[in-house]
Amino acid sequence: MSFERYRAMDLSAFALMLAISETLIVTAATRWFPDQLYTVSVTAAVTAIVLMRWGAAAAVHAVLGGAAYCLAARAEPGQYLIYCLGNLFSLGSLLLLRRLGGERIRNDSFLSVLFALCTLFLMQLGRAAAALAMGHDARGCLGFFTTDLLSALFTALIVWIARRLDGIFEDQKHYLLRLHETDAWGGEREEMR
Repeated sequence: MSFERYRAMDLSAFALMLAISETLIVTAATRWFPDQLYTVSVTAAVTAIVLMRWGAAAAVHAVLGGAAYCLAARAEPGQYLIYCLGNLFSLGSLLLLRRLGGERIRNDSFLSVLFALCTLFLMQLGRAAAALAMGHDARGCLGFFTTDLLSALFTALIVWIARRLDGIFEDQKHYLLRLHETDAWGGEREEMR
């Protein structure tokens, strides 16, 4: 399989997982538990994982997560703009990724959780900024942070678990090269002479 095909399949699989899980979570929250003050979302967790795996390609997942949320919540057109554009702020986590390095973040539990929470915070900040730009009041924009506290816990937990699974929370070029260097038994591959 070519690297391009592997990349396309991987990005598609994460997009499908995100769309299905976000739709199910939001549908459950809006239909079964509409009186709850807090919401839960997996968009930041999936976006953080894809950021680590593929970098800026995670923009698709950030926007998809916002669109899935809005679609499931039967949102108004303006909310699509707030969530989809706002979620793109999560790409700011690439600065942290480049500054500290993917391997360092992946190998350190604290940095992995910090990276995940930074991704979520930037999404929330982006949504608030988009809402402010569209004329919403500052007090209402604060709700993007306060109602999403459970998502912070879920995001941190999902990324913490993902970093412990081989190859999930890792740059995929690095991962594939590492796999290529070892044989099926986990030992070093011997060079053919």
